[in-house]
Amino acid sequence: MCRIRIILTTSMKKTTYKKLTAVQRELVDKTFEALGRAYQPYSHFSVGAALRATDGTIITGANVENAAYGPSICAERSALVRANAMGYRQFSSLAVVGKSDKRLSEEVTAPCGTCRQMIYEASQLSGHDIEIILVASDRSTAVVTSIEELLPMAFGPKDLGIELKRYKN
Repeated sequence: MCRIRIILTTSMKKTTYKKLTAVQRELVDKTFEALGRAYQPYSHFSVGAALRATDGTIITGANVENAAYGPSICAERSALVRANAMGYRQFSSLAVVGKSDKRLSEEVTAPCGTCRQMIYEASQLSGHDIEIILVASDRSTAVVTSIEELLPMAFGPKDLGIELKRYKN
C-alpha cells in the first residue's frame, strides 16, 4: 500500500484595513471606487476589484449582471479582461470587496471558483503568485492571501502542455 502525505501550509493573514501597507491601501481604495460602478439589479450585491500590474498601473473592474444570468461577469474577471484589452498581462496583486445593498459587512468576499481559475492563469502568465487582498465592506477586516492559497493544486496551462512565453507581454 502506498501512502501519500499532503501537507498544506497557509500564510493567510487576517488584519484590518488600517494595518495594510500604503501600497495595499491604495489598491483597496481603487476597489471601493470600482464597487460604486457595479451593475447589480438582480442580486443587489456589488463587487469591486482592482488589479495592480507589475509596472504599478491599477486596473479596476466591477460585477455586471444580466437578466439571462449566464452572461453576467464578476468584478475580478471584469478587471482581468479589461487589463488584457489594455495590454496588461503581468500582475502583482488584486484586491476585492463585496457589498450588499442592505448593509455593510465585517465579512470579506472571496473570489468565486471561476475567478480563482482566471486569477491563477494570470499568475502563470506573470510568472509568480499573485497577492490577494480581501476587505470587508465596513473596512474592519482584511485578509491578505494569495491565489496559490485560494486555489491549491490548480489546473493550468502546463497541464495542457501550453508554454506561455509567447503570450507574455
